[in-house]
Parts: sequence; C-alpha cells; structure tokens
Amino acid sequence: MCGIVAIADRDSRAVVPREAVQQMVRTLVHRGPDDEGTLVCRGAGLGMRRLSFMDLAGGQQPFSNEAGDVHVVGNGEIYNFPDLRADLIARGHTFRSHSDIEVALHAYEEYGYEAFAHLRGMFALALFDQRTQTLVAARDRAGEKPIFYANTPQGLFLASEVKALLVRPEVSREFDLEALDQFLTYEYVIAPRSLFTSIRKLPAAHYLVYREGRVQVSRYWDAAETPVRAWRVPEAAAAVRDALATAVDRQMMSDVPLGVFLSGGIDSSAIAAFMADAARRRGVTVTSFSMGFTDQSYNELPFAREIATRFGLTHVEDMVTPDVAGLFDPLVAHLDEPFADVSLFPTYLVSRLARQHVKGVLAGDGGDELFGGYDAYAAQQMAARLSRVAPDVAFRLADRAARLVPPSAQKKGALNKVKRFISGIASGPHDLGHYRWMTFLDPAARRRLYTPAMADAVLGGDVHREVREALGDYRADDPVNRALYADLRVYLADDILVKVDRMSMATSLETRAPFLDTDVMTLAFSMPGDLKVRGRERKWILKQALREVLPASILQRRKEGFSIPMKNWLRGDLQPLMRDLLAPDRIQRRGLFAPAEVARLMQEHVAGRANHAHQLFALMVFERWADSLDAPRPQLPRPSGVS
Repeated sequence: MCGIVAIADRDSRAVVPREAVQQMVRTLVHRGPDDEGTLVCRGAGLGMRRLSFMDLAGGQQPFSNEAGDVHVVGNGEIYNFPDLRADLIARGHTFRSHSDIEVALHAYEEYGYEAFAHLRGMFALALFDQRTQTLVAARDRAGEKPIFYANTPQGLFLASEVKALLVRPEVSREFDLEALDQFLTYEYVIAPRSLFTSIRKLPAAHYLVYREGRVQVSRYWDAAETPVRAWRVPEAAAAVRDALATAVDRQMMSDVPLGVFLSGGIDSSAIAAFMADAARRRGVTVTSFSMGFTDQSYNELPFAREIATRFGLTHVEDMVTPDVAGLFDPLVAHLDEPFADVSLFPTYLVSRLARQHVKGVLAGDGGDELFGGYDAYAAQQMAARLSRVAPDVAFRLADRAARLVPPSAQKKGALNKVKRFISGIASGPHDLGHYRWMTFLDPAARRRLYTPAMADAVLGGDVHREVREALGDYRADDPVNRALYADLRVYLADDILVKVDRMSMATSLETRAPFLDTDVMTLAFSMPGDLKVRGRERKWILKQALREVLPASILQRRKEGFSIPMKNWLRGDLQPLMRDLLAPDRIQRRGLFAPAEVARLMQEHVAGRANHAHQLFALMVFERWADSLDAPRPQLPRPSGVS
C-alpha cells in the first residue's frame, strides 16, 4: 500500500528535477509512512510513499526492468502475483524482489497494455517507458485505489490524491461548477470529473497513456460483458460461498497481521467468518473492529459482538459521539474535494481504532452492489408496479401531503421510508431508475438554491449524464443487474470506495475488499438479477450461500447501513457549526447559493418540520473545503504506532 506520483514532461529531453517529485510525494506520507522512493530520468519522474506489507526488506520502489528503461511505482496489492511471477520467470524475466508491484512491471514488458487484465487485485500503477517516452497508468477493476491527473502545457502530473497535484503551480485551482452541481446532487463527484477544472480522475478498470502531450484513456475490463447463465440455486449458492472463501484466503496474503471491520451486517460478518477459518489454518488470530452509537436505532454493536464471539475473534470497539465536530475541519481538508457521505466519520474513527493494533483490515464493501443489498432496488421494483396502475400526478399529490408530516428522529423507520419513497417516485426522472432514491436535490430544489449566475452555469447541462450512461451500457434485459452494474461503476467507485480509501489511508491503514475480487465480481454478474432480489428479499442468493456459515439472527436482520445521526446532531451539538458555516453573509460572499433559501432549509430542519440534513451537510462541507484551499491544512491526529 502506497501513495504514488508521476511527472511526464512534454519535452522528452528534459530531466525532471528530483525535488519536484519529492515535493509531490511528501504530501502523501500518511499513505505510506514506512519508506520513500523516487526516480528521475529524461522526460519523467516517479515517486512513492510505502506502507510495507509484502517483501518488507526487498520491496522498495520504484522498480526498473533488466534493461533499466521501463520503471514503475504502484499502490495496492496484486493477489495473483505468485502465479504471474512464476509464469514471467518461465518466459525469461528476472526479478530482484518478491514484490507484487515488480510483477506488474514485467507483465507490462510481456503483454503491453493487455497486462492490466492479467492483474487481480486492488492497484494504481504508473509506468514510464523510456523506449517510447510514454507514461502509462492503470487502475483496478472496482476502483479501490485512486489516480488523479492534470494535463498541463508543461506536462502530465499524476498522483494518488489531489493534494499532491495542487502543490504544482501549473495545476489550476479553478472550480468546476458542473462538478459542484453534481456533488450537491449526489454528495460525491463522479469520475472522470473532479471539483477542479484542471484535474481528472482515471475511472476504475481503465488505463491512461500519455505521449507527446496527448492523453488517451481506455477501458480494459467491463462487468457488463460477463455472460449471464442459467444457474441452479444449489450450484449458485455453493459457487458464491466457495468464491468468497477463496477471495478472503487470497487477500490474507501479508507479512504483517491483518484485522477485519465488523458491523454485524451480512457482508462484514461473512468476511469475518471466512477470515477466522483461514486464520485457524494459518495458526494466527484475527482482531475485529467496530464502532457504535448511543442512539440505539443506529447502534449495531450487539450484532458485531455476537459474530466476534461466535468465531473466536479478538474484538475491539468504540463509540461515535457528536464531538466528531472536532474532526470536521481536518477531515474535510484532507479529502481534497467535497464529499458529503456522513459515514466518513465512523469510517475514519474505526480506521484509527484499527491502526492502533494492525496495519491492514479486510472489509465487506461491495456485497450490496454485487448481490442487491440496497433499499433502492426494492423501491424501483415497487415503483415499476405502481406506475402501471397510478398516474404520475397521484404521486406528486401524495408527495405534497407527505411533506406536511414531520420526519421521525429514528435512523429509518416506516414513516421516513414512506416519505423518501414517495419523494423519489414523484420528483426523480424515471430513466434514473433506482437512482431516484440516491439523489438529494431535485430540479426544483436546485432552482431555489442556486443564484442566477450559478443556475446559468449549470442548469443547462445534464447532472445525471454519467448515471444515465452507466444504466444504458448494461444491454441485457435484466433490471436488477442493470442497477447493480450502475452502482458498481458509479456509487461504489465514487462514493463507497473513495470514503474507505481516504479515511483508512488518513490513518495509514490498508483496507482490502474480498467481495471485489475479480472472480467474485465476475461470478456475481454471471447470475441473473432474480437470484439476488426476489420481491422484498434482497441478497437472496448470498443468504442462501451463507446459511451454514452465519446465524439466522444475522441473515434475517434488515440492512442498516454505516451511518450517523447527522439529522439529529444538526439540531443539537452540530447546530453552531452549521450556523457559522452557512451564515447569510458567508453564503452571500460566495455568490453561488441563495442565502434566503439556505436559511429556510436550516430553519425547517432545526424546527423538526423537515429533514434537510443531506443538503445542509453538503453545503457545510463545500464551504469549509473552499476555505481550506487558501488556508493551512488542519492536521489529523496520528494513531499510536504510526511514525
């Protein structure tokens, strides 16, 4: 696990100054506190910060090939590297280490751009090929590891995080207002956009080629190309169980101890169960880490404890309290661009807790997007049935009536779920499918919130374009798999995995996701949607696969999600922070949002007449983030044991 940077000068004869590479890479010490490496040559420079997991003594980067004319830095873990290494040695390649990243270098020598399809794991790679003066970068299939880049008149700058790019004067800090519109709609920015006009994200499962000032981006893997086959239920359940167990065993590859994030839900409990089994075979122990809440409608600690006890894990837990306000400034600044998924706070806290004991953990991310775990999938099926018997005007009238009923303070609850369902079906464009329940600003709300200047800049565009493209690119006639495919490409890659990567790396902790193993993803997309969502039952085939692994108390409980009671905290402990960040004079100076509308949202929310937490928190994040661009960055506390 590392942080990587690269510079490719437009002048292939110029030697990149080592100091330029070091300046960038030293913004990423949190991603790799164990080691630093740089390489400069004519036309390019590469740099990395290392968090050591494999080949602790010999895995220093950058790596160069035998001829010294191809070089690589990498971030992540390539789980099938032992087999690849043996094959490449048989083909005549010589290795100087047992590092998985060196395998990527020789695979590129052997296969060219097709090498990335041979790699199974989570990775972000940057290679410089002096033979052709070409910089090549690639990102793993699911998007667990990030790559940002800026193509400037001076050359291409590339890094694991935006902060490493912003130290370069060539990289503009101008806002991309269409990306801001997207952020306020979804709570995150969808690749390839970033909040900066000059910076782009390399999408998951893509590689980039930079030569002579031109950038070309290509896809090397697509889950939509997986053929769907007719599965018998017992065969499908056994295949899921075996593939997941194998993925967990493979991802326990490490020269240092690993733990597990444990929420008590199906996905993390399955990972913990298979991990405990693999640990017994290895003769090691596993530590589980959980966060709880005093608000019992959000608290899942009893279920996490049940799993930890059942599988003999050493269990460590802590509580999330409203004093997360003290983390607001440093975390928002650390994120580099606005991100408003409130679960970033417990994710950071559980990562900090885990880092006090281990260097890496396995987690259950990806299970919902592969096997149909979200409420929105069932909502879309119900909406499709209702639309056949009720006109749209009926839903709009029902929505108006529902808005008159104050929301419940509970996490979900029947009232809140009904209000959210009616709102989505009434105001969301039908062609967004289940994303109607995954957006937080409808067209009317955007018109009320934006100033005329902001509205002129963004309202003529399509804020949903990337989602519509993802939904449209799944060609098979399978509504559930189409929704899952869009979530794999958009929600998982640009929300869930961004949150996990940035918050865990902020504490120098590596996270691994066995559900996102290539074989597990391919297997899941080979199964028809009706094996995953059946009526109101979600994750149906995953539950069948785990019937002999997990207790019924876990398999039968409803999905909760890893969230915090932000709506309640904004009415109490966090209200002063909200009122400061969203004060009318402050909003007025920015010139993007209507102060009176922001004040109305706050007033209704604090009074309990409506739940505007999603909109208000997103605005708070943007205001603090925009301020942080020109101010010293608040420092995150370092976990004990991290240098």
